[in-house]
Amino acid sequence: MAEKLAIHGGTKVREERFPSVGDASGRMIGDEEKALVMEVLDSGALNRNNGTKVKDFEQRFASWYGVKDAVASSSGTSALHIAVGALDLEPGDEVITSTITDMGSVIGILAQNLVPIFADVDVRTGCITAETIERVLSPRTRAIMPVHLFGQPSDMDPIMKLAKKHDLFVIEDASQAHGAVYKGRKVGTIGDVNAFSFQQSKQMTTGDGGMTISDNEKLADRARLFMDKAWPRTSGSRGHAFLGFNYRMTELQGAVGIAQLGKLDEILRRRRATGDRLTGAIRDIPGIKPPFHYDDVTHSY
Repeated sequence: MAEKLAIHGGTKVREERFPSVGDASGRMIGDEEKALVMEVLDSGALNRNNGTKVKDFEQRFASWYGVKDAVASSSGTSALHIAVGALDLEPGDEVITSTITDMGSVIGILAQNLVPIFADVDVRTGCITAETIERVLSPRTRAIMPVHLFGQPSDMDPIMKLAKKHDLFVIEDASQAHGAVYKGRKVGTIGDVNAFSFQQSKQMTTGDGGMTISDNEKLADRARLFMDKAWPRTSGSRGHAFLGFNYRMTELQGAVGIAQLGKLDEILRRRRATGDRLTGAIRDIPGIKPPFHYDDVTHSY
């Protein structure tokens, strides 16, 4: 232990800065991404409707999660909006979500003329629970959006039981929880329609980008339409089915996503090793509480 802190003239413990997810020093970005991006640039097809990368990425992502369908989009916020839009709720209906989350969880609710209702969180996890959700249920409640905060899975079994009892949809906001596991199931595969983000700080990244996944064919079909201005392109018609948005992912993002998905297992291994190391270093320090884990849960930090 130095007699003086470095900031007061003591010896620095570390001369080099720590890696950052804001640049290549803290990201697994390399030749694989470069090669696939160059394929897109050489093809000249940068739009998903003219290319193959985004569709390939969707299929690979759906396979990695073991679900039937995945819809890529331009951001995690758009992925959540697509999930909400897929439910086709009525104006004034209520969607319960977390008091601690990014604005992206709320934007899609408001954009669909719905009312966000905020449930309190478990102080140990920062996630909403079945108990806190039940306190704010009303006759207008139509859906629940639990947020798996910072890679910490919400306690989903009681939430799904509550949703079934009251005939409610569940949207998992898994934006920060790629690869997190709840009782043997990957987070984002438990609810009806669920969303992920690929923003720069997430476990895997395309810079910005998102994915909405579902095993419900009806919800998945509506999600795909919602992503692309509700334009049923395969029908040959220019008639738009409803008010949708242009949330298409570009081929450049799709190319990076394919490479990143191939590295996700290793990315998660490294994050978990680092998280466990830090937890071991701080767990006995008075006043500091490392992340709490429910039983049979795997954090993705």
